[in-house]
Amino acid sequence: MTEQSITLQPVAHVVGGRVEPTDDYWGGTRAIIRIDDPRLDAESTKGLEEFSHLEVVFHFHVTDQSDPPLDARSARNNPDWPVAGIFAHRNMRRPNWLGVSRCRLLEVDGLDLHVEELDAVDGTPVLDIKPWFADFGPRGPIRQPSWPTEMLAKYFAPPEGHADL
Repeated sequence: MTEQSITLQPVAHVVGGRVEPTDDYWGGTRAIIRIDDPRLDAESTKGLEEFSHLEVVFHFHVTDQSDPPLDARSARNNPDWPVAGIFAHRNMRRPNWLGVSRCRLLEVDGLDLHVEELDAVDGTPVLDIKPWFADFGPRGPIRQPSWPTEMLAKYFAPPEGHADL
């Protein structure tokens, strides 16, 4: 295989919501995905309001990219969880610094997509936006070890001190 560069241009940016990435408490977090690619106009969001959820591909732009963690390690450096390779993790420290999030679509207002529980921070470059099709969900039985469920127990909980969200 030969080395190949891929150049991507953001189609949107996250406005509002969280200002720094955290491991937990994304529940109730609201933000706007503002489509700001000059090639796109309001036609690009036509019909999107019919969907309840979006799948968003974005760039982890605030993560220190000088030392990507390519070695196997325990999630969140917790010795109670098994050592796993980079492709068994879903965190922000990735070889290509790409994130994928599924979030709730609350409203389409022209080129502003109001969303909830998008785990990307203010200013995040969005590379692609797709409606969630239930038909593309997993087929067949789902299998995973117990540690992701333990680790993510508070991931979509309301922010600490904001139980009323």
